[in-house]
Amino acid sequence: MFEIFSTYPWLLPVVIFFGRICDVTLGTLRIIFVSKGERKKAPIVGFFEVFIWVVIISQIFSNANDIVAYLAYAGGYAAGNYVGILVENKIAFGFQLFRVYTKKNGAELMQILNKNGFGSTLIRGEGAISEVDIIETVVSRKTNKKVIHIIDDFDKNAFYLIEDIRSKQKGIFALNTAAGMPRLGK
Repeated sequence: MFEIFSTYPWLLPVVIFFGRICDVTLGTLRIIFVSKGERKKAPIVGFFEVFIWVVIISQIFSNANDIVAYLAYAGGYAAGNYVGILVENKIAFGFQLFRVYTKKNGAELMQILNKNGFGSTLIRGEGAISEVDIIETVVSRKTNKKVIHIIDDFDKNAFYLIEDIRSKQKGIFALNTAAGMPRLGK
C-alpha cells in the first residue's frame, strides 16, 4: 500500500513516530471528552485516533524489521502523551470549582470575584484554629489563572482547592462582554 517506504526506508520510522504522536494526542483528548460527558465529540475523536493507530500498526507489522522503527513507535507514544497534555492544557476544556478558605473577610473576595464576572458563594465555617470564610466559584478552565491571581492578591495565605467538574447548571459563570454584566447559566 505504501511503496514509498521501499524507496525511502528512513521515512517509515519518521511516519511511525509522528503517527503515534497524533493518535496518542487524540486518545488524551478522547479521554477528556469521555470524562466530561461529551457524547458527540468523544466518538469522533476516537474514530480518528483508532484509524491512525491501525495505519501505523499495519506498517509496523508489514514493513518494520529494525529496532529504529520500534523505537520510533515507543518514542511517538511517549511524545504523544506529552503533546496530548500540552494540547489539553491549551484548549482548557471544561469547568472548575474553586473553594477558597481565608481568615480574612470573605465578603470582600466575593465582591472582587463578582466585579470580575465570576459568580461566587460565601459560607462561614469553623477551621481547626479559628473561624474561616469559604468562597466557592465555578469558572471556565480558561480563566483559572485569572482567578488564582485574584485569590493570591486578596490573601497570600488563603488555602484553596481546585476541582474539575463534569457539568454545571444555573448560576453566574462568565462575564457577558457585550453588556459588561455576568451571564446567568442554564
